[in-house]
Amino acid sequence: MPTHPKKKAATVRDVAKAASVGFATAARTLGGYGSVSPEVRGRVLLAAATLGYRPNRLARSMATGTSRTLGVVVADIENQFFARIVRGISDVARPAGFEVILVNSDEKANEERVAVRMLAEKQVDGIIVAPAAVNDFGHLSELQDSGLPIVLLDRNIPQLAADAVVIDGMNAAEEATDHLIALGHRRIAIVTDVLSETPIPRDFRPPASVATAGIRLAGFLKALHRAGLAVDELLVRRASPTIAGAYSEAGALMDLTSPPTAIFTTDNVMTLGAFEALQDREIRIPQDLSFFGFDDLDWTRIVHPPLSVVAQPVYELGATAAQTLLGRIEGRAGSAQVRVLPTQLVHRGSTRQVSNGHRRAKSINRVPVPPGEIRPQT
Repeated sequence: MPTHPKKKAATVRDVAKAASVGFATAARTLGGYGSVSPEVRGRVLLAAATLGYRPNRLARSMATGTSRTLGVVVADIENQFFARIVRGISDVARPAGFEVILVNSDEKANEERVAVRMLAEKQVDGIIVAPAAVNDFGHLSELQDSGLPIVLLDRNIPQLAADAVVIDGMNAAEEATDHLIALGHRRIAIVTDVLSETPIPRDFRPPASVATAGIRLAGFLKALHRAGLAVDELLVRRASPTIAGAYSEAGALMDLTSPPTAIFTTDNVMTLGAFEALQDREIRIPQDLSFFGFDDLDWTRIVHPPLSVVAQPVYELGATAAQTLLGRIEGRAGSAQVRVLPTQLVHRGSTRQVSNGHRRAKSINRVPVPPGEIRPQT
């Protein structure tokens, strides 16, 4: 059977000849740089479309020194939190003429090292990364030293002195716990994915190895301390970072001789796993137990009862990270900054006042974080 030779791809020189312009003029038009008249631009673009011209991005990056791509490293794109963040990044990057290369780290520092090395080899113009470990960042420091702009997402590493876009997780956890205390709850449990071998932070300083979850656990403990409530370690459940892990720990809470009257969860995975466990055990929410989750995902609004949650500005986290990175790529100078986006407590039907005669919580004096605060990175 005869084979047909592969059709040769059209080149810039082919387009220039078809449009009756010089090579440099065609290259400027197709590359989107320099100035050409509207009439010439129209002829070149028409010729490119007729010939089926496709740009050679590698050649363009070598000629211009840029690839017009951003690298993004997140824990797991299947997690709705990160999926929404990536949408925010993409929606900012694309109108600016940048494409996004996405890599999962699975919350493993070694996978993250491989990912950022690969992205650097592909000559991305900058990287947005949700660090898997805030105490293991040598690979990120090396990239910074090479001149590649980096923006940290969801987790900050003060020692790196890089731009970061985060929420104040401690304040968010404090607010949620304060609310449960104000409703009269005294046996309040937390389901978190802080590792079981990690000591409970008695001084309210988050464990260095678990940034996001550790900060929220510290905020929970701080709220209990301020209200004069002792920490019952049986109510601090450290789950594996999976739905099944949270399911197991929530079930263990309900098997206690003195189960909690309220549960607080520290992220959307913990929220889903714990809620499923309570549903399977036919625990009535909020009649038998008040429940306060983290992340205002779509499913939290349609379950029965709809869940009270800490709402993060998830899309805005991604969009702000992309805007920050593009600013650095375009040459914005100045010291690294930490942009702290505000959270909000969303009150629905999963919490209620305790009617068992427990004393009310003492008044709470806490200074909230101003919306959209920008802190200099130290």
